[in-house]
Amino acid sequence: MIFAQRLVLAGAVAILLGANSAGLQSQSNSTPKPAQVAHSQPHSEEAYTLPPGKLEQAIVLNRITFGLDFGGSLWALVVLWWLLASGSATRLDAWTQKLTRRVWIQGLVFFAILIVILTVAGLPLDAVAHGASRHYGISVQGWGGWLGDQGKGLGVALVLGAPLGLFFNWLVRVSPRRYWLWIWLISLPLILASVFLAPLVLDPMFNKFEPLAKVNPTLAAKLEEVVARTGVKIPESRMFLMKASEKTNGINAYVTGIGSSKRFVMWDTTTDRMPDDEIMFIFGHESGHYVLNHIPKMLAMMMGGLFFVIWACAYFAEWLVRRFGEGWKVQGVAGRAGFVTLFLAFSIAGFVLTPVGNAVSRHFEHEADIYGQEAIHGLVPNPQITAVSSFNHLGEAWLDDPNPNGFVEFWSYSHPSVEQRAEFAEHYDPWANGGRGKFFEH
Repeated sequence: MIFAQRLVLAGAVAILLGANSAGLQSQSNSTPKPAQVAHSQPHSEEAYTLPPGKLEQAIVLNRITFGLDFGGSLWALVVLWWLLASGSATRLDAWTQKLTRRVWIQGLVFFAILIVILTVAGLPLDAVAHGASRHYGISVQGWGGWLGDQGKGLGVALVLGAPLGLFFNWLVRVSPRRYWLWIWLISLPLILASVFLAPLVLDPMFNKFEPLAKVNPTLAAKLEEVVARTGVKIPESRMFLMKASEKTNGINAYVTGIGSSKRFVMWDTTTDRMPDDEIMFIFGHESGHYVLNHIPKMLAMMMGGLFFVIWACAYFAEWLVRRFGEGWKVQGVAGRAGFVTLFLAFSIAGFVLTPVGNAVSRHFEHEADIYGQEAIHGLVPNPQITAVSSFNHLGEAWLDDPNPNGFVEFWSYSHPSVEQRAEFAEHYDPWANGGRGKFFEH
């Protein structure tokens, strides 16, 4: 389950920039594997291993991925700082004022151009990441399709972000002392609406979905066994198959949405390359996110955390103006150029709090792993072997490093490492001595 928003910041940043704050979706990555291959434990003392050739690739790829992720966050801060320190933000504001007398059009143009600048600035790093994914055989999406998705993402950001930037900037002007509180209050329903609408509106813009029962009725029937075991209400009408094979060799499944938009999504690569008992484990894991209310809990923590984050960022932005405003030719946060300081403050806070959100996500993922293994107890011959095999397929598909650097794991892993997940699954058998599971008594 990968939460697209970091615990406290992503919602606010997404609202300000118009990004998809809805993807508060949980994803469980799994791996390509020839269909109907029998399970077997790894031929090693380790629960998760990779062949020497793939191990070397995994180490290199994980270094590249982390470097781009960490460096990309710092680069975004540099770009925002440059926009202010070079006076570019101020000059852009002055240009929009010459463009038209209508203040609201000035604001829309200003924030639209700002979004384009930030997107273009990050495009080279995104391209390197895509190139690395293609080089190591994870992505199969051509550059034309990739650029098309980038264009769609930019379009969504412009349609949502420019008006929201204009609106929040207006709030700063009309309530200079309490604007942070108004931004927080208005952000709450916007976050809920985006989480609700993402699977209905945004996700279909980037991928194709079909009812799982229509494409694979046999698998849907087997998953109903897990549904009966867990008691979770996931009707067949909310189970979907995503045509991921058009873009990736990876395997994935996730839950997304809230209320009537809540659904379970399985990638077609998963159904094509993994045996049914492993898919049942994955489904049990995702069912755990439903039963254990991980999405509502994350939303609640995000909303509560945003109160303090937005408050702190507002005061930090005002300090930046007092300290550097004269050199930047920025008179206050209320101005459009000054409002960029609030963008910068949110970006710094998001960077600093990245490991906080990931730590919470890792906790939820571990709970879901336990739930999934318990959910298939008695439904598959050996849930330990099934879970360990699934994690090994996961690691091999995405070339996960069996021995990740501790700092890298702390900073950027939204899941426990595959090694930790497989090791735990191998030894988790609470029924061996007549005990009971954490979530199930059977």
